[in-house]
Amino acid sequence: MFWILVQKELKTIIQSPKFVTTFLTCSILILLSVYVGIQDYKISLNKYAAAQSLVKNEMEAASTWLELENKIYRKPNPLQIFSAGINNDLGRFSLISQSHDIKLESSSYSEDPIFAFFRYLDFTFIVTIVLSLFAILFTYDSVNGEKESGTLKLVFSNSIPRSTFLGAKFFGSWLGLITPISIPILISILFLLLFNISLTSSQWITLILYIITSFGYFTFFIALGIMFSSFTKTSSSSFLISLVVWISFVFIIPRIGTMLAGQFVDIPSLAEIESMKDSFSKAKLNEQFEKIEQLQLKRENEMQGFSESEKEIYKEENEWEWMKEESAITKEMQDASVQYSNKLNEEVRNKKNKMERLALALSRFSPASSFQLASMNMIQTDIDLKNRAEDNLKEYKNSFVDFITKKQNKNGSGPGGIRVSLSSLTGVQVEDKRGKDKLDFTELPVFTEPELSLANIIQPAVMDIGLIAIYIFISFGISFAAFLKFDLR
Repeated sequence: MFWILVQKELKTIIQSPKFVTTFLTCSILILLSVYVGIQDYKISLNKYAAAQSLVKNEMEAASTWLELENKIYRKPNPLQIFSAGINNDLGRFSLISQSHDIKLESSSYSEDPIFAFFRYLDFTFIVTIVLSLFAILFTYDSVNGEKESGTLKLVFSNSIPRSTFLGAKFFGSWLGLITPISIPILISILFLLLFNISLTSSQWITLILYIITSFGYFTFFIALGIMFSSFTKTSSSSFLISLVVWISFVFIIPRIGTMLAGQFVDIPSLAEIESMKDSFSKAKLNEQFEKIEQLQLKRENEMQGFSESEKEIYKEENEWEWMKEESAITKEMQDASVQYSNKLNEEVRNKKNKMERLALALSRFSPASSFQLASMNMIQTDIDLKNRAEDNLKEYKNSFVDFITKKQNKNGSGPGGIRVSLSSLTGVQVEDKRGKDKLDFTELPVFTEPELSLANIIQPAVMDIGLIAIYIFISFGISFAAFLKFDLR
């Protein structure tokens, strides 16, 4: 009897006027989103390659180690085709040099503000909003609709357990909606092969798990529609309640979580942070001038009573040591500014992490948030992408600066620089080699983005996937409990 009821549910869905419209709409949206995502990914790859070549030319044009700078660009991720996450909000590159902090600049949305307003239509967006709404539209009258049409009483004129009927309703609805949607999804995967999108084995596994998670999220809204249909008397009531709950889950709860977290955790604005850094740097600069002024005054006192010729000889003998003393003071002040900047950045980052954890915890009361977080974690376009990128860039900056420092200590300012020498016999000699030699980059550290293992990719998403499963069981459990008391007449 179970399979007869499943077949009946399948026929009801397939023969419904809504089915063809829904299937065509979903197919067009899914295929269009993947195609646009593939084209956007290819454009990003071309920009990445062009930027790499441009950076190489700029570095080769440098004539001294002191002026050498590097730019590191984030490599596009092929799985961003399905879930863009915060990828387009994040800067594409960071300047790497001795005097610059790590800061990701020039995001895709800053170059194309129109997309920042309308956002990209990716697969995650379609599942989160469109497919979940369609699941509600097909299931809000699953039980009470049959009562209104009189078929429910006819079905239970036979000896059928209520659990069997509800299970058949759920499975039939799931099969009738998931199977058609699987067709454009399979075609989308075929698009990856046709357009030569290269994925690693771990990325293929991640993509499969991501699609399964999408089905799980879709399943929740099927169970939710059946749940409201089981404890309301009329289909119009269940539709209204389902729509209100859908709006709350998809739009309201995720935003309320973020707003509440922002009220509990106070984070200084970017302008305030820059002002604090600037004030500290100015204070250290004034301190540097005062120390150098005191040194110069001390030297003048040491030369009191000297004749002009004796002063010149004394200055010539101590010029190099004085330069080293002043250079040490300058370096001390610069190091203090860098340390303060790093400390301030770390404090702000910790506050942001605290706010993000609170916001995510509150937003997880919504299955839509759980699905989006699980998707972004698996695709690696999650909120932590910025922190991971900056940490990797900081590690590279340390090795880059160490390399530059060693070259400066070994070669002065390096090939193509200006070498200044002092001698009592020849006086000051300046040797300018700019343009004569090129810098040797054979030992220059190369930046490589570390690849996360499959376990590290899946682990952050496990909790959200588990929450979706819990939401499904809760919805179906409430449906079963409500249907046991449902009036069949």
